[in-house]
Amino acid sequence: KVENGSVDLRVTEDNLSEFVGKPLFTSDRLYEQQLPAGTVTGLAWTAMGGSVLYVEAMALPRPTGNKGSAASPSVTGQLGNVMKESSQIAHLVARRALTQVLPESAFFEEHDLYVHCPEGATPKDGPSAGVTMTTALLSLALERPLDVNLAMSGEISLNGKVLPVGGIKEKTIAARRAGCNTLIFPQANRKDVDELPEYIREGLQVHFASDYSDVLRIAFPEPAQQERVDSPPTA
Repeated sequence: KVENGSVDLRVTEDNLSEFVGKPLFTSDRLYEQQLPAGTVTGLAWTAMGGSVLYVEAMALPRPTGNKGSAASPSVTGQLGNVMKESSQIAHLVARRALTQVLPESAFFEEHDLYVHCPEGATPKDGPSAGVTMTTALLSLALERPLDVNLAMSGEISLNGKVLPVGGIKEKTIAARRAGCNTLIFPQANRKDVDELPEYIREGLQVHFASDYSDVLRIAFPEPAQQERVDSPPTA
């Protein structure tokens, strides 16, 4: 706009793209406000760097008369063999954790379970979504949504151990890009986080887990606290 021979140049949020072009990168977030129960933000390594990987769990009640042993969840989202095996282990670890937090619950015996990772056209594989899948199933069973700003990555073992993963730098950058400021990584990856430049770690609260009980206390602080109250004292 020209007035009296001078240019009135005003840059606003609405016209910024006219001056600098369209954004080169967009947010990976699918959920801005609150995560539904059963949905957890994971972190993945890709050939292009790190990215957010959501894990969504859904349950349907079994028909009367069909209730019995808990079946492994059906998984979709073009998951590879390693990731499918992780979902089976996650299911077992989640069932065991539920008996510790809510022993009277028969959720897994009374429901058919489904686990999906969005962007189904993109192949996905690897063990690092183990803790994410476990947490998604527990979130569903407890009907407890997680903090939308919490993201995690870690392999889970059958005994609930949280094992190290790769791509910590790329995953941390992906978390920052998505606005996730609370992260859970395996304890064995602490050295990788400590080696990150300060500008990447700034403003992030990073927790480290060696066992799934550590993840449980961070993701579900109230149930974890109840578990400690209900647990009998040990000598």
